[in-house]
Amino acid sequence: MKSMAIGLKQVRLRRLNLEPYILLLPSMVYLALFFAWPMFQAFRLAFQTDDGHLTLSYLQRMFGDAAFIKALRTTIVLVVSIVPIQFILALTMAILVSERLRGADLFVYIYSIPLAVSDLAAGIIWFSIFTERGYLNSLLYNLGLIQKPFLFLDYRTPWPIVGIVLAEVWRATSIVFVILVAGLQSIPRDYIEAAEIFGANWFQRVWKVILPLLRPSIQTALILRTILAVQVFAVVVAVAGRGVTVLAAEAYRWYSEYRSPHMAAAYAMFILVISLASAFIYLRTLRVREEMRL
Repeated sequence: MKSMAIGLKQVRLRRLNLEPYILLLPSMVYLALFFAWPMFQAFRLAFQTDDGHLTLSYLQRMFGDAAFIKALRTTIVLVVSIVPIQFILALTMAILVSERLRGADLFVYIYSIPLAVSDLAAGIIWFSIFTERGYLNSLLYNLGLIQKPFLFLDYRTPWPIVGIVLAEVWRATSIVFVILVAGLQSIPRDYIEAAEIFGANWFQRVWKVILPLLRPSIQTALILRTILAVQVFAVVVAVAGRGVTVLAAEAYRWYSEYRSPHMAAAYAMFILVISLASAFIYLRTLRVREEMRL
């Protein structure tokens, strides 16, 4: 009887299979300490006064802030501009690399170079291009196209937004590119070759075979890049200074300049809501069927 009980216990342990949970434990502890707990503290600051009473006054003050609408509008414009451009460029580069052309491996390294550049450094680089005495004005002047420097970063013109979009596209397209390349490498070549045998041209192979099988990677890339675009901050500050404001910049100013962590937390919670909403939309619209995963 004792041996039978030991055997039943071992069977239960095998069924329980604690190995995956043990492997996930360090990640769960890390997420709890550095993400869940700070998020809880931010929620507490956004909805609680210093004396511990629940309130919505900070959210009301945020929505009534003069800079809120401007920051929200600029953030939306940047997301709508940056994400489609980056996705199209990254998808084009990834498909070209997957065609196994000569020197394709070198292209991967070249396309991935901006990954090593921080967002602040990228903003400074593009500021040096667009500033009054920057590289672009110097080039145009030496070519005789202008007689005096052009104010590209004048906040009254759309050029600062253009500079921010170019800086973000240059800096972060490689993130989407790496994800899509990894997804393309997981697609069996047999599917593409079979479509070619049945007479599908290059566009048909991309549209009918590659893109449907690439949907999980597209979903991941769009979610990640949209969330990062909503949170864009350093590039905006480096390129446009205070002339252009976004939600993340307002959260920073309320915390560092106006000394109001409650308002900064309210802005942070609003950014979190937008990020979660965008992720939910992508998960619903780009849902991957189980048979496609198999």
